[in-house]
Amino acid sequence: MKTLAIALVLSSIASAALAEGAGLRVIQIEMPHHAAEARVAIWYPRGAGGTPTVYADNPVFVGVEAFVDAEPAAGAFPVVLFSHGMGGTDGAQAWLGEALAALGAMVVMMNLPNSTWGDFDMTEGVRHWTRAADLLRALDVLADDPDLGPHLDATRVMAAGFSYDGWTALSLGGMTGNLDGLVGACTAHVETMDACDMLLSDAVGLQRQDPREWNASYADARVTSVVAIDPGFVWGLDQENVQALVPDALLIGLGDGETQMSATDFTASGLAALIPDADTLQLAPAFHFTAMPVCQPGGAAILEAEQDDPVCTDPPGTDRAAVHAAIVDALAVRLGL
Repeated sequence: MKTLAIALVLSSIASAALAEGAGLRVIQIEMPHHAAEARVAIWYPRGAGGTPTVYADNPVFVGVEAFVDAEPAAGAFPVVLFSHGMGGTDGAQAWLGEALAALGAMVVMMNLPNSTWGDFDMTEGVRHWTRAADLLRALDVLADDPDLGPHLDATRVMAAGFSYDGWTALSLGGMTGNLDGLVGACTAHVETMDACDMLLSDAVGLQRQDPREWNASYADARVTSVVAIDPGFVWGLDQENVQALVPDALLIGLGDGETQMSATDFTASGLAALIPDADTLQLAPAFHFTAMPVCQPGGAAILEAEQDDPVCTDPPGTDRAAVHAAIVDALAVRLGL
């Protein structure tokens, strides 16, 4: 805790030279491995200018303030490659991108082909290696950008992700999959573990995936740290799968024994025990979707009327904004902000 307090003080000093607010640039990039385009939101420390807007605001979720196409601040900044999870969007964790950019980081958030709200195909999306390729493609585009590329600090590149894409982050940091182990765990817990019935269904066919692709390494040498927020696919792993994981790894769990999703429970699955040198942070009261944006006053009623997931209905006593702040602080410390 002492180290965290010191780091937070330093971050406030370092960010004092930045203009108020965060810069935001939204672009479309070609994704050759998908034969498609993807939208990428790049958050960055703002130097001056930009068009003020409220990004990702809608009747359900509260948006965040941004300065679109602002000039980047002077200096080099750590990079966060963030992946939103199955069925999410870049706006789902805009609160994280905006907050880290205001502290002095560049955050890359993209709408993953086949895995984004409105562009969703679980049969394709389950192929996790394509998601790793998505983030690396975005990093390459950012590095080549004449305006933002020169501001990247290549010595501090974090892969971070939520839910299914907590796994993507771990994969980029050196963890490898274990298809037989995951299928075995899902088969054993199909009635109690979230999403296993869908994963094992005829339409998705987890058990029919190619083990050579599933179990291969998708590590990238540029990735120096990893943060996995309530990560999926954490069951059925063994020591061989974690031996190449970068040493600076953080697992963040949302909820407790009553509210955490079984599929993302990195303690019950044995993952935390496999990587004792990694840090863990358990946030409660909370549940999986507490990582979604703060909800509008009528957000829960809208979702209920549409028979959608109750992502605005946190466990009693949850302060969603406080959970978000704890996640921001944890990432900021690891980035040296």
